[in-house]
Amino acid sequence: MKKLGFILAASALALAACGGGEESDSAGTTEEASKDIKLGATAGPYSDMLSKAIVPGLEEKGYTVELVEFSDYIQPNVALDGGDIDANLFQHTIYLENFEQENGMDLSALITVPTAPMGIYSNQYDSLEAVEDGATIAIPNDPVNGARALLMLQDEGLVELDPEAEVLQASERDVVTNTKNLEFQPIEAGQLPRAVDGSDLAAVPGNFAIAAEMDLLDALALENMPDQYRNVVAVNAENEDSELAADLVEIVESDEFEAVIDEEFEGFGKPEWMAE
Repeated sequence: MKKLGFILAASALALAACGGGEESDSAGTTEEASKDIKLGATAGPYSDMLSKAIVPGLEEKGYTVELVEFSDYIQPNVALDGGDIDANLFQHTIYLENFEQENGMDLSALITVPTAPMGIYSNQYDSLEAVEDGATIAIPNDPVNGARALLMLQDEGLVELDPEAEVLQASERDVVTNTKNLEFQPIEAGQLPRAVDGSDLAAVPGNFAIAAEMDLLDALALENMPDQYRNVVAVNAENEDSELAADLVEIVESDEFEAVIDEEFEGFGKPEWMAE
């Protein structure tokens, strides 16, 4: 009986060892599977930024990457929250934080990337100095982009905003000095490229300018945007400390990434960390 007990115990240990080996193999397989990832972006410059400046670095690290393009600003976060994609690039920090709060999600911004700035465009004037008194200017009618337009006009010396106003939420009501007596024409942001023909001036967000095949460098002035308005690479908060998250940050911080930005994304404003 003692001998039989010894044999059974030895067999149990052998089976446990085999089981441990299978678990290790399984873990290895899981690790390999984690290299197959999906990245999401809205169609246009940020999908291009992923494919040209980020995906090559990921592939060098052994990832197999599928790009998923979206046609709106809602589904990329829905897909990220649901696990259908592993990271996205299309939104700035303010939008991300508002979207999280309104939809009960927990997403994390990993790093800020160069972003197409808003610009003031005109077919009537070739400089802001030439703008005449009472000129019309089309600006975005949504609060976030409208505030950006007013901040840019203030930076260019065309208006002054109430110093007590919350700068990231400024509206026309906060304009206390209007040097050129500009007439504001708030319209939907996506229509602003067309407004260049219908108004003396138009403040066009960079993504819409690029979608309309406008040259960012044709603007009379480009926005010196706060980093809160620059786009971010975002992940689900539970993956903020993952290997993929660390690899994405490393790639965006690399010299190779910046070289692609300088060559392929002329006019894009760089975040503060890139200037340090």
